[in-house]
Amino acid sequence: ARSIPDMHAILASPIAARVGAFAPARVTRVAPPRAVLTRARVSVAGASKFRSSVRIGVDHMKTMRSRSSRRVGRSAVSVRASAAAAAAPSSDSTPDAQNLSLIAIARAMCFYVVTLCLAVPLFTAMVFMFPFTYAVDRYRRYALSFINDLWAIVSTSLFINVTVVGRENLPAPNVGAVYVANHASYLDIYALFHLRRPFKFISKVSNFIIPVIGWAMYMTGHIALKRTDRKSQMKTLKECRELLQQNCPVLFFPEGTRSADGTMGDFKKGAFSVAAKEKALVVPITLVGTGAAMTNGKEWMLRNKPGIKVIVHPPVVCEDAQKCCDECYKTIKETLVRES
Repeated sequence: ARSIPDMHAILASPIAARVGAFAPARVTRVAPPRAVLTRARVSVAGASKFRSSVRIGVDHMKTMRSRSSRRVGRSAVSVRASAAAAAAPSSDSTPDAQNLSLIAIARAMCFYVVTLCLAVPLFTAMVFMFPFTYAVDRYRRYALSFINDLWAIVSTSLFINVTVVGRENLPAPNVGAVYVANHASYLDIYALFHLRRPFKFISKVSNFIIPVIGWAMYMTGHIALKRTDRKSQMKTLKECRELLQQNCPVLFFPEGTRSADGTMGDFKKGAFSVAAKEKALVVPITLVGTGAAMTNGKEWMLRNKPGIKVIVHPPVVCEDAQKCCDECYKTIKETLVRES
């Protein structure tokens, strides 16, 4: 800063002197931008340090995140491992399951051997009885049906328990009635023979060419069906009506075939149409446990628990085929679900 006398002297001097006098002031005016630049450099350095600190912080966060993810991964793996260990069968249960399968296979093989051994002598007796039975009792063939019942009852009783519930609901043997049942297993026919009724059932043609058993089916009067032939289907229904007219009971599986997965399928109306036309009684029958004893597609295994139950429901007077079909389906389905 200059004193007041100096300022007066400068103002009194020429212009060039004035400029020279104010030159130091210009120099001092240039200094602030340097300070600003210095501060800018400092601020830039601070910013770079801040960015580096941010990078360090981000890297630290990533590191912590990766560590936490690894911890979570390890915990998840341990949880999955513990769950798998809990779900996996123990070493003690696996041999038991294998032993059970081997026992079921051995039981099935013994069942077939006993069935065949019984069928041969009984079939011989049927051959001698057939001419007389056909002449005297052409439709029911009660004597031959009795041999069928004896064969099935002895064969199954040695390997699995079959219980009949509601036998009092069965019509007399000489009453033409339509028996309808669910179909889940190869053992269904064996179980139904425990009813001891001379019914005739429908079976595919290929079953009648089986040695001994198929020939016995033919002599007993069971009905052959070509499934893909419409004429054969109409002929089969006509034969069923003739049997009902002659007071011979008939058996239908309204599902048409065995259930693939054990679930009861929809009923076809053919059996109920026959019953409605002949004003015959319809007897709903629920078969419980046949699928568990011998699963469809696994006929080489036979289990003896929990046994087979044949539940006979009260007869239904069939006047309307569709209504009767729905009523029987509901009765059999509800009982199957409740008992299973």
